[in-house]
Amino acid sequence: MCLSSGAWGQTILVFGDSLSAAYGIAAQRGWVVLLAERLQRERPDYSVVNASISGETTAGGVSRLPRALARHRPAVVILELGANDGLRGLPVPEMKKNLAAMIGMSRKAGAKVLLVGMRVPPNYGPEYTREFAAAFAELARARKTALVPFLLEGLAEDLRLFQPDRIHPTENAQPILLENVWKALRPLL
Repeated sequence: MCLSSGAWGQTILVFGDSLSAAYGIAAQRGWVVLLAERLQRERPDYSVVNASISGETTAGGVSRLPRALARHRPAVVILELGANDGLRGLPVPEMKKNLAAMIGMSRKAGAKVLLVGMRVPPNYGPEYTREFAAAFAELARARKTALVPFLLEGLAEDLRLFQPDRIHPTENAQPILLENVWKALRPLL
């Protein structure tokens, strides 16, 4: 879904899961649409394509990304995947391998990459929780990739900013998500 059309055709591809697909809220109120609106004001030479799918895992992302890269030829890929791997308790090394593959594909296609970090609830055990949270920073360091350390920074502790499922942010939380992404995205533009 193309959200804005930039004058020069530089595309930002948001490739994520329900957190980027505006699950449970009006699509036009999600952080990706808010990003498109900001870009129209501040960087009209960029457009945004949201290729996020609720429930997507990194394995699904690996299989879908080549087609999205060929179709949209993005200048920047915002890679917001991994949360569903964590919620399903999938092995962290497998998630990292999949994310590394997507970073490689994106770069080979000529795009800069912004990796978006996530955390899982502590009920997965302290070892898995630590390993999962560290995976994004480790991968960003190893692949020299821009990083949003934690997409939900600044709202994770406030249940009023989450839908009843306590996983998906509300409409009121979307500007916070946008700011978390924008800080790391702006230098890539």
